[in-house]
Amino acid sequence: MSLLLRPQAIGGPAPVPSHFSRPFWDGCVLGELRILRCLNCSQAIADAPRICWRCHSRELQWEVAIGGAALYSWSVVWRPQTTDFEVPYAVGIVTLDEGIQLVSGLVGCEPGDLAEGMALAVEFHPISEELSLHYFHPVVGATGENLKRGLPDA
Repeated sequence: MSLLLRPQAIGGPAPVPSHFSRPFWDGCVLGELRILRCLNCSQAIADAPRICWRCHSRELQWEVAIGGAALYSWSVVWRPQTTDFEVPYAVGIVTLDEGIQLVSGLVGCEPGDLAEGMALAVEFHPISEELSLHYFHPVVGATGENLKRGLPDA
């Protein structure tokens, strides 16, 4: 029996974007994974703070991330807190190619296939008419610079 990890269905639980996170969620609708970059120290930032956590500058700018990542940690959920979620689903901490970590859903493989360090790429799926969620799927045979370019290793 296949237990392929899939995106949540349209109409399921969705985030409520704030004034500060709205550019991130707008990017997801456009198929862009957006991160913040400090214009003072160049630190990449995965959440939507009002200041840089490294140098405390308020000069932050949204940019589109490469979209590649490596799996750092994960949890497979079989018994969700509410019946609004379809199981199984996996939530992971991914390390983006930009060197920062982000929490995201994992799709495109069976739960037992998840492994620390596996190469991932971002994809987007609608959760409502106004919002899409980011997920990461395994990239078979891709590592390092080839993953950044979306190419398999030779």
